[in-house]
Amino acid sequence: MTREEIAQALGDEPRAKMRGRQIADWVYRRAVADWAQMTDLPADFRAQMAERWSLQPLEVARHVTSTDGVDKLLVHGGDEQVFECVLLPYADRVSCCLSSQVGCPMGCRFCATGLGGFDRNLSAGEMIGQYLMLQRLTERRISHVVFMGMGEPLLNLENLVKTLRLLHDEVGLSYRHLTVSTVGLVPQIYELAELKLPIHLALSLHSTNDEIRSQLMPVNKRWPIAEVIEAMRAYSRATGRKITIEYLLLAELTDTPTQAAELARLIQGMPSVVNVIPFNFVATEESFKRPSRERVRAFKTELKRRGVNVTERVERGHDIAAACGQLAGQHAGRFARRPTSSALPVLS
Repeated sequence: MTREEIAQALGDEPRAKMRGRQIADWVYRRAVADWAQMTDLPADFRAQMAERWSLQPLEVARHVTSTDGVDKLLVHGGDEQVFECVLLPYADRVSCCLSSQVGCPMGCRFCATGLGGFDRNLSAGEMIGQYLMLQRLTERRISHVVFMGMGEPLLNLENLVKTLRLLHDEVGLSYRHLTVSTVGLVPQIYELAELKLPIHLALSLHSTNDEIRSQLMPVNKRWPIAEVIEAMRAYSRATGRKITIEYLLLAELTDTPTQAAELARLIQGMPSVVNVIPFNFVATEESFKRPSRERVRAFKTELKRRGVNVTERVERGHDIAAACGQLAGQHAGRFARRPTSSALPVLS
């Protein structure tokens, strides 16, 4: 809920508008999940609210912390459908990675989430609830959010956009610090472009060859590379934002110098950065392998030689299965269902 929606939900409550603003500030700006902590609200009002509304839409099924400081939560909304979110502290900022769906229907052959199937979309409350849970784990402010967890965000576009607006309007994050990743759903890319939200859009490309990409990512059979790249160019023109090209390096399949050269030609003239991602092992029928450091360096060198802005993803949390979908795949269903009879309506 926005502060206006909270005020409306309070109905005939005296000073509803002010109370809505106070509650929103406590929930979103301070990540408070206990009415008792809202000390500028009257005690009797807090007691009434505690009986009417829950502030926390999610429960933790498992919490793991890596040796490099990454926290990963496996959470659920009261059922047995688990999803993941990750806290990523860096020296200069704190980021988090959120899920948009329980599972994913896109079926990418290299992805633990895609191989595990699809259950449902997450609500806006469940998405921003992940952010707030992670914020409670750190005294530092989470300033950057990426929707690169479980699911295809653009298949849940309405709830995604509401979450983006809540993160900006209520939490107070800059749109420029919000990133959405997509496998390349062309109609939704154009729809998002029309909103002109100045967020980062990242394309999971992973190959410059339609035949190879179709084998890796079934979505390419519907919207091949040329159509996807044109949609990304349109998004960049509409928003003025630089595009991120996510490129997975699979040994002797997508990591060839030829594909590096093709990638440079493909994105020529489009404000962009290529983020190369050496394969993080997931058991697959194809037995994909991680490329050697020499092949990774050669791929990056070829791109740089052709004037492409290149980064390599900083890999974190290997020891806690931090890659998307891995933890959920290990622990699906291994926790008690929350009794629905005692659940309160959620204010989130």
